Amino acid sequence: MVEFAGYEMPLQYAGIMAEHAACREGAALFDVSHMGQAVIGDAKAFEALCTGDMIGLKPGRQRYTLLTNEAGGIIDDLMVANFSGRLHAVFNASRKQIDAEHLQSHGIQVETHFERALLALQGPKADGLLPEAAHLKFMDAAELNIAGIPCTVTRSGYTGEDGFEIGCAADDAEKLAKTLLERGAVPAGLGARDSLRLEAGLCLYGNDIGETTNVIAANLAWAISKRRKTDWDFLGAESIRDALDNGTAQKLVGIRLAGRAPARAGAEIRLGVETIGHVTSGCFAPSLNAPIALDYVRADCAADGTALDLIVRDKPLSGIVSPLPFIPHRYAR
Repeated sequence: MVEFAGYEMPLQYAGIMAEHAACREGAALFDVSHMGQAVIGDAKAFEALCTGDMIGLKPGRQRYTLLTNEAGGIIDDLMVANFSGRLHAVFNASRKQIDAEHLQSHGIQVETHFERALLALQGPKADGLLPEAAHLKFMDAAELNIAGIPCTVTRSGYTGEDGFEIGCAADDAEKLAKTLLERGAVPAGLGARDSLRLEAGLCLYGNDIGETTNVIAANLAWAISKRRKTDWDFLGAESIRDALDNGTAQKLVGIRLAGRAPARAGAEIRLGVETIGHVTSGCFAPSLNAPIALDYVRADCAADGTALDLIVRDKPLSGIVSPLPFIPHRYAR
């Protein structure tokens, strides 16, 4: 158990490698109840603060979006689902109070349900363990009954694998978790969740993105809905549009390292003797049997195949800029 965002969280159960493999090959169960669940009123007003098309989000669908600030930085990245006309959002744990206060300061009604539990069932065999939701496609959302428990279910997750995120009342969480474990899921902790999302090239708030990170530098232009790119009528849009048109000084890239030693967050990146960036996330990737990292580097050094050195304990480790994701996503489209 480790401290994470003010919570005691499981780092591992049987071991990170085993739990990582269980998610890639079978089905793993993560407790992500530290995330903040909330219901947001007034889709039109919400749109003024985020990059997604909230007015056009149909009932039964979910969308990834970004809360932005005036400078085009990222206040949070979040998932928003439309359950029967009500917008349900999932905030990052370290940002949930900040998000709620930010929305409320702009006159948006936010009904927080931070006490609710959230379980993530992830992996290619997840739909076999959750037949109640097997009819859903990627980013579908539905209110379902699972083992007698009323749940909100989305076919989504943050591992790059197929899977589901399941919300329920806190008092029902233990029964729901035991049901899924009895059906064959393997319990997994933060260690495997981090290596899985890194292999999938997915950003972690606080490491790879933050309030000073421009959306375009983070390669998140795809999170700006088509209509929003026409209207450019959300907070920070002018700065983001300028970055889209004219580029940014740095870009987020993936780097695959030679050898087996990983480079962790903060490690310096050099091209020859010149410092051109820093690592934001890094780990040994079990699926690749090699160390990988997400990094911001100078834009002119961001092309795939660029050879770089990552400085670990004052020693250079060779790396090459690699396409993202490192492991292809396997969503149920």
